[in-house]
Amino acid sequence: MSKIGIVIIGRNEGERLVRCFESLPVESEHEFLSVYVDSDSSDDSVERAKLLGIETVGLDATLPLTAARGRNAGFTALIQKVPELEYVQFIDGDCELLPGWLDRAISALDQNQKLAIACGRRRERFPAATPYNRLAEMEWNTPIGEALACGGDALVRVKALQEVGGYNPALICGEEPELCIRLRQKGWKIRRLDADMTLHDIAMDQFGQWWKRASRFGWSVAEGKAMYGTPPENYMVRESKSGWVWGLGLPLVAVGLLLPTKGISLLLFAVYPLLMLRVYRDRCRQGDLPTDARLYAFFCVISKFPQLAGQLQYGLRLWQGKPGQIIEYKATAANDS
Repeated sequence: MSKIGIVIIGRNEGERLVRCFESLPVESEHEFLSVYVDSDSSDDSVERAKLLGIETVGLDATLPLTAARGRNAGFTALIQKVPELEYVQFIDGDCELLPGWLDRAISALDQNQKLAIACGRRRERFPAATPYNRLAEMEWNTPIGEALACGGDALVRVKALQEVGGYNPALICGEEPELCIRLRQKGWKIRRLDADMTLHDIAMDQFGQWWKRASRFGWSVAEGKAMYGTPPENYMVRESKSGWVWGLGLPLVAVGLLLPTKGISLLLFAVYPLLMLRVYRDRCRQGDLPTDARLYAFFCVISKFPQLAGQLQYGLRLWQGKPGQIIEYKATAANDS
């Protein structure tokens, strides 16, 4: 019987967190030990966890709150309690574990001793509720097989995580791909299985939320490039360049040449619809429905602007010598309780 740890991290997740707790395995051939790590919630997340008998760890709010810190804290708590743990399933508090996933992932890690991480398909709970939910449902659909990185939900081999020293607690986002880079550099493998893993509730119904989330990605692009942008990784180099070209370069040229060209330079903005058309065709070739492909193409192109804003925000913080602060896009779930 394998001993498996489960680390749940959350901040003001309300009913979403309760659903997460209720999805944890009750009966299995494996022994599961769970811990919830709370990031200074203002709702009753901690009280709910304790009522359900979930061991709880609270992060010190005087230090920058990050998902990486939360995962490390939960992992440390589990290892201190059960040093012989083999695997740890990390899951975000707005997600639910789907039946059968853990058995499938454990089997994959058991069969391949060089496999550090097994992840599967994250699905949206309400994919048709808003355009942003639909975009997230499409975003989670990454290729099956050996992967360069995983997301926040994943089953991780304890030995591998200990070898690289856990997650980087200083990263406010993009901590999972960064961890995977260090694992791959040590010879470990990451694999995405052809299986549904978790059910996610992105709870996003406003454009401003989407903008913040896209700018957070821009921050991770800039920070990731600064850390691993040189060969052999060349990490986030293309994404960074794309943000600068489409988010700033082309508009500057179009407006800067406005007078010399007597307004003709404004025609450069027609390149954006052409880019949307190219993305639309690519998504259709990948099997998306036309309506989904149009949605994805539109938001993919306009995301260049918040992504650039995130890169600039990272650069400003770096210049000021200040640590990053979490970029929260989700409305507080305090009222859910």
